[in-house]
Amino acid sequence: MTNGYINRMTRDELRSKLAEFKLETRGVKDVLKKRLKNYYKKQKLMQKEPINRDSCYDYICVVDFEATCEEGNPREFVHEIIEFPIVLLNTHTLKIEDTFQQYVKPEINPKLSNFCISLTGITQDIVDKAETFTQVLQNVIEWMRQRELGTKYSYSMLTDGSWDMSKFLNTQCRISRIKYPSFAKKWINIRKSYGNFYKVPRNQTKLTMMLENLGMNYDGRPHSGLDDSKNIARIAIRMLQDGCELRVNERMHAGQLMTVSSLAPLEGAPAPQMPRYRN
Repeated sequence: MTNGYINRMTRDELRSKLAEFKLETRGVKDVLKKRLKNYYKKQKLMQKEPINRDSCYDYICVVDFEATCEEGNPREFVHEIIEFPIVLLNTHTLKIEDTFQQYVKPEINPKLSNFCISLTGITQDIVDKAETFTQVLQNVIEWMRQRELGTKYSYSMLTDGSWDMSKFLNTQCRISRIKYPSFAKKWINIRKSYGNFYKVPRNQTKLTMMLENLGMNYDGRPHSGLDDSKNIARIAIRMLQDGCELRVNERMHAGQLMTVSSLAPLEGAPAPQMPRYRN
């Protein structure tokens, strides 16, 4: 009887000791995981130069137009581009290499609404002194040619959503009576790329939310076309660092927005040329 009692106590003690050992081991593993995670995080932050990765294009041109608007944006209101920014992202160095910014004089609604001025920070005096869209587009094309985009270097346009190209640029070209520029017929919609790569729903792909989810804050003035473009470029850089293959996923065809399959042949945008006037 005494021996059985001792044996039972021994088994119970062994079970208890084994449970304690497992808990201690699990705790050690958790601590090690946290230490490794912090170590690699610090190493990544300490890297002076980003890791070079193979990219689909040599450069990405980030564009985020600002357009005329009214509070509530009535359906019949015609949006005209009033700021044309470009941020040139080198996909090999993962750095912003250059920027372009010009304001545009609207034709249909030359007087900006107070809502538009407050939202964008673009004043009436700025657009009054600006050039027409046709001239600004010519300046954009010359700027891109000087950087040998589409000739020496492959590139793609990139936007935050579909509207910049399918709505704003498409409408503006009709207003300015010119054909849609060939270099902007295909682009990377970063919202789609972000959602697919990080597996997040569409309602979590707004600019500020993408930044927040990546541990970044917005830098600059919201709804400044240039500042928005710079922040979009920061997201693109992080995605490239994380191994995302940013490639064209949307295009315009016969005036309609269409999706580009990830299985489609990889093509960079053509060398920029000034589009012809509409008949």
